[in-house]
Order: sequence, then structure tokens, then C-alpha cells
Amino acid sequence: MRFLPTPIPGVIQVEPVVHRDARGFFLETYHATRFREGGIRETFVQDNHSRSVRDTLRGLHAQSPHPQGKLVRVIEGEIWDVAVDVRRGSPAYGRFFGARLTATGFEQLYVPPGLAHGFLVISEVAQVEYKCTQPYDPKAEFSIAWNDPDLAIPWPTASPLLSERDRRAPRLRDVQDRLLDFAG
Repeated sequence: MRFLPTPIPGVIQVEPVVHRDARGFFLETYHATRFREGGIRETFVQDNHSRSVRDTLRGLHAQSPHPQGKLVRVIEGEIWDVAVDVRRGSPAYGRFFGARLTATGFEQLYVPPGLAHGFLVISEVAQVEYKCTQPYDPKAEFSIAWNDPDLAIPWPTASPLLSERDRRAPRLRDVQDRLLDFAG
């Protein structure tokens, strides 16, 4: 596996080794020791799975307290996956990193605890699986507007399908009391 750092501290792209032959393919999607060696030291305690249609945008979501780190991968289709650094005091505060994740490429993105996360489906359908470092706590969850002009994320759609909660999400500057501090 290759672990590629990004401009956002703690956000890591993971490229697994895929073994292909006439029967199909095999790959390891997670190996605790290799992930620790690659800089992902958290323990995963919950797996989630979603299926969404084209132009569905889920996010931007964060949690405080009990922030979730997420290891995201696509098992059908393609998404544009986005991590936003919303940790107070981070050198990358307010910046985002976006990556195309595909079922055929097997790429993964690790989003550490304390960041906001969202994705847009860019294929007809996408199924996304992600491992989490904390169990889901609905009281800890909050949203940030996907189209916050201060973040200026260039989502590849002008009119996404949104949940009501994400449609009403406030801007980053309006949720400062929910943000966690950067631990360095």
C-alpha cells in the first residue's frame, strides 16, 4: 500500500496494491499494522455504507465532541470526496482537499477526527463504505454549508441533491463554538 500525504495535516490518500488475474482481483482494503506504519494510527470501531444517485451531495459533516475519523472508499461508481480542515489553530484551517475516489481505482481517503467531510456522487450511482474511529453520536453531529463562499469548494455540480439538514446548514464562521482545537 502507498500512503500519500496531502496539504491538509493528517489527511492521507491510500492506494492499495491490487492483484489481478484471469479470475478477477484481490486486494487488502485495511491492514492495521500497515496503516499505523502509513500514519493512520486510530482504531476503527464502526463501518458505514451508503448508496446514492448522481449529484447527491452528503455533507459537509463534522462531530464535536466525539469526532469521527473516517477511512472512505467506493465500492460502486465514483465520488468527489472532500475533507475540510476546521480545526481551530490548524495551519490549514479553512482549506479543503478533494480527491476522486472510484470503485475501479480502489483509492481511499483518510479524514482524521476534527475535520468536516462530504462527498458528491459523479457517476449514475455510488456505493460508499467508510470506517469510523468513533461510534455515531447524533448529538455530536453538525453540518457546514456545502457552498460556503469562505471555503470556495469547486463542487462539480451547480444543483446537488441535498438532505434538508444539509440544505439549511450554516456557514463555517457560524459554527465556531462547535470546532475542535488542532492538536498538532
